[in-house]
Amino acid sequence: MKSPKRNIIVLKQICNLIPSHLVPRLAREHGVDKKARTFSPWSHVVTLLHAQLSHALSINDVCDTLGNHHGALRDIRGATPPKRNTLSYANRNRDAQMAEDLFWEVFAHLQSLKSDFGFGHKYAAVPWRFKRLINAVDSTTIKLFANCIDWARHRRRKAAAKMHLNLNLQSFLPRVVRVKSAKGHDSGEASRLCACLEAGEIAIFDKAYIVWVFLFDLTKREVFWVTRAKDNMDYETVGQHAAPKGRIIRDERIRLRGDKASHDYPNELRLVEADVMVNKEMRRMTFITNNFEWASSSICDLYKSRWAIELFFKQIKQTLQVADFLGYNENAVRWQVWIALLAYILLRFLGHVSAWGHSFNRLFTLLRGILWSRLDVMDTLKFYGTACGTSRMRAAPENAYLPGLAPEWARAI
Repeated sequence: MKSPKRNIIVLKQICNLIPSHLVPRLAREHGVDKKARTFSPWSHVVTLLHAQLSHALSINDVCDTLGNHHGALRDIRGATPPKRNTLSYANRNRDAQMAEDLFWEVFAHLQSLKSDFGFGHKYAAVPWRFKRLINAVDSTTIKLFANCIDWARHRRRKAAAKMHLNLNLQSFLPRVVRVKSAKGHDSGEASRLCACLEAGEIAIFDKAYIVWVFLFDLTKREVFWVTRAKDNMDYETVGQHAAPKGRIIRDERIRLRGDKASHDYPNELRLVEADVMVNKEMRRMTFITNNFEWASSSICDLYKSRWAIELFFKQIKQTLQVADFLGYNENAVRWQVWIALLAYILLRFLGHVSAWGHSFNRLFTLLRGILWSRLDVMDTLKFYGTACGTSRMRAAPENAYLPGLAPEWARAI
């Protein structure tokens, strides 16, 4: 007997990872259901998920494709295809906070299904000797068109949104995400991104987040942090912490100078200067931290692992659809970014459950090609995850012939 999953399309199997009660409940909480008539909140979510998973180029692309598959779409909990103006209106007027809450609720649901979700990946080169939770904090700029976007204008002829992120390097999954205009400095979001950190955890960020009041607050909360020192940092050397060795140029205990800096951070800091390999080139870098127990090499390795957050941004911006937008007002951009993150964790969960052994990009392109196919997602991913040699998937089974009776065209294949 065939598996029931073989009778439903791949897109439905992906959408079924979202609990059926969740979208209607969030729609009621945010008042979205009152603005929905023929185009339900669930249809809105499925539409934007499809736009991400299919790499739709425009609103016309989304609406035409879903209209052509309206029968299969209705099988996804009664979802309906939108008209162009209907989708534009929904993106512009329905509260995008619903999409943000949906992302975190689905994320928590997937983690409840698999407590080890995300662990065991090979994306971030986290030093094996660290068992503590390591958080990488950074932001990425999402370019927009300045001539039609006033809310995101941060320069005379430039407009952009920013995604501020706290990434768990062990699971390579987000802990805190904030999507807003690119106006303002990254340091303004530092406290919000690190509010969830607990004693004993580790935070890694670049020099843009050096605000001494913020760093001293982390120290008082017993959170360890590592960052690069600014070139103009005013300090005095209190003493040598450890003798230089190998690529370590110096390892010192320092204290900040200047009335404001010394007031904001009165404790001693540790400064490590070392030669670090970056893009196959040796570069000299200076790091500061509030930890006086780690080896100097461990501090360098920790900061090096921070660069894995750039891979996360690359997966979101290049693999998913966070470059071409279906709408350019703030609400529409937030809807699209949060649904892109939702699509990301859904695909990562499928890859985790199926023990996918290839890259996220390959996982995405495989599922994009079979969204409307009636295949079992788990069987397909397990086949590709363990395939070797000349094995490949065929759209239809081959015909079998008795020895010597195959037609001439079949013997030529």
